[in-house]
Amino acid sequence: MMSEELPILVEVTRGAIVESRHRGAIVAVEPDGTIAAQLGDGDLITSTRSTIKPFQAIPFVTSGGADHFGVSERELALVCASHEGEPFHVERVAGLLARADLDESALRCGAHAPYNADAARQLERNGLPFTQLHNNCSGKHTGMLLTAVHRRLELDDYYKAEHPIQREIISVLRRMADLEGDIPTAIDGCSAPTFGVALRSLALAFARLANPQAASLDAEVAVASTRIVHAMIAHPEMVGGTKRFDSDLMRIARGKLVCKIGAEAVYGIGVIPCERYPRGLGIALKIEDGSYRGLGPTVIETLGQLGVLTESEQAELAAYYRPDVDNRLGLKVGEVRAVFDLHVR
Repeated sequence: MMSEELPILVEVTRGAIVESRHRGAIVAVEPDGTIAAQLGDGDLITSTRSTIKPFQAIPFVTSGGADHFGVSERELALVCASHEGEPFHVERVAGLLARADLDESALRCGAHAPYNADAARQLERNGLPFTQLHNNCSGKHTGMLLTAVHRRLELDDYYKAEHPIQREIISVLRRMADLEGDIPTAIDGCSAPTFGVALRSLALAFARLANPQAASLDAEVAVASTRIVHAMIAHPEMVGGTKRFDSDLMRIARGKLVCKIGAEAVYGIGVIPCERYPRGLGIALKIEDGSYRGLGPTVIETLGQLGVLTESEQAELAAYYRPDVDNRLGLKVGEVRAVFDLHVR
């Protein structure tokens, strides 16, 4: 449920005129649930969408499936990805499936054109169709399939909420996010389950992902979380692409954080324990209208105000932080800018 009183996070200007505004909410918590900063409604319920891919990968590791199939760190990052459908993504997904004697037809994520424009044009030039391998969620689905193969479970319905794989995923998410009672469940764009979760709970899950030792998690889940975080940070191009916000943010942050975007402009960040946040930190935010235009400025401004990103690191991310508004002649006529104060505690 969206609040009618969410604060303005981002303005879009044309000269001195403010043309548009994006409202939303931000919450940052420590692994024990202590709030470090909040703006707007921390209890705002939002669909998790692809932000939870790192958590959906945990059973792949804890089941022994990742080790059984000899999954590399780079490939584990791909299992957590919303990738661009570039050739190196597609080839890796196909290779993982082949290790279980499966091919693209086993996936149930659906087909769409690569998000990467060059990859999409190359397919068209070659007269080739896009397939489920190009789906940005194909890595996640492959991880689920390989887990099912390893555990000798049914494959055809691996993506349905009642399947043991999906029940294990929601069990892990419950523990990571301290979720109780009934959780609203819906069908994601790739047909896997998505969940209605409060921003505060999503932030808590990311805090524990970044520092599982600070929470009373099962040892296997803690080890899996650390392994997944290391994989994503080490191979950000697999999580997104050669030019993608998630990937560029992790590259510029240089090991300080792990992050994951979700559809409709929901975002999760885990800050690795550091001098300022010795127990780590989890951040979740949502742009109310689902606009990605407001997402980059909000994420980068949040990380700046929290002292996670330096000014020079923010400057390296300028294309996402303060993107220009251009006209048809290529003239800069405005900008997209963050306009909020987090009141960090």
